[in-house]
Amino acid sequence: MSRVGILGGGQLARMMALAGAPLGARFRILDSAADACAGEVAPLTRADFTDLEALGRFAEGVDVVTFDFENVPAESAHWLSKRLPVFPSPHALAVSQDRLAEKNTFVELGIGTPLFAAVSSRAELDAAADAVGLPAVLKTRRLGYDGKGQARLHSRDDLDGAWQALGPGELILESFVPFDAEVSVIAVRSREGQFRAWPLTRNWHADGILSLSLAPWSLGALDAQALAAARRVAERLDYVGTFALELFVCQGRLLANEMAPRVHNSGHWSIEGAVCSQFENHVRAVLGLPLGDTGMRCHSAAMLNWVGQMPDRASALRASDVHWHDYGKEARPLRKLGHATVCAASDAEMIERLCGLGQRLDRAAQCAPLIEALRARLNSPS
Repeated sequence: MSRVGILGGGQLARMMALAGAPLGARFRILDSAADACAGEVAPLTRADFTDLEALGRFAEGVDVVTFDFENVPAESAHWLSKRLPVFPSPHALAVSQDRLAEKNTFVELGIGTPLFAAVSSRAELDAAADAVGLPAVLKTRRLGYDGKGQARLHSRDDLDGAWQALGPGELILESFVPFDAEVSVIAVRSREGQFRAWPLTRNWHADGILSLSLAPWSLGALDAQALAAARRVAERLDYVGTFALELFVCQGRLLANEMAPRVHNSGHWSIEGAVCSQFENHVRAVLGLPLGDTGMRCHSAAMLNWVGQMPDRASALRASDVHWHDYGKEARPLRKLGHATVCAASDAEMIERLCGLGQRLDRAAQCAPLIEALRARLNSPS
């Protein structure tokens, strides 16, 4: 029996444990929250990630450690790595935690990015605005996610307010990208260096939080570039496990937004839509097992995020090929509470199913961007 420790007890750890159980893996969770939802499916140790005594006891009960979100202190991961295997590595975690280090890594690998500049003072913000140009987005270099820790700058009149909201501290200014689409590469790399990726996924956000994903979404000649970029990142970081590379599509170019050193929201569709899900393959990778097939089980799979409030479960499950995931979390605004996956045998069938689901759940507005994109794809001459 393999024993996996997970730092972080959110829905990603929960789904990881559910996917790994059939492989014979057993899981232990460490989180500072008593109500961490992964604690419903695996034993939960409540402790701060910096509590070395608790980390030591946690390490004694597992064979390998991984994590379910990127804000686990890299120092804690490094401390654990001296005692047992930790995947992904503390180095990969540290790079992904700092937006400046992450962007510099992309540049070193020849991967396009928006223009960016480091900001650590009000004077540097003025200089960065001149160098990067406006509009732009000011971000904290650390701890931001789902649109948090960011401020949009439309003109120089916005600089004071943004600095007051986010400064002082280590920030990064990035040029605003008028993208045509947002896509992600969900990929996995084994301990031996084997690399596999799921079909490219297109994503739509609302209020800075992922709302919809659809796979596969081909960008033609850009598909190979996206996969090659993800492979270069994985090899540079000697990465082990599942990760996501988020990309903007802008005027026929790919620009890297960020990477997530973990299983990713935009890959949730893979639970039902792929031969081997991102969660199972992450467990396989960290345990040193052979990787599973990342191909599609169906023509297409869509994921709808439930944020702030769960829709009616019974209404959703009356539809064909709809798969329901409730994370067992208390509802509150802007909190990810669950998702549904819709599988279909054609774009036309996916449109029909999403239209019906949107009407039954009063989520027609949420489904609309995905439906519009599918209709455009159906009407495309290619």
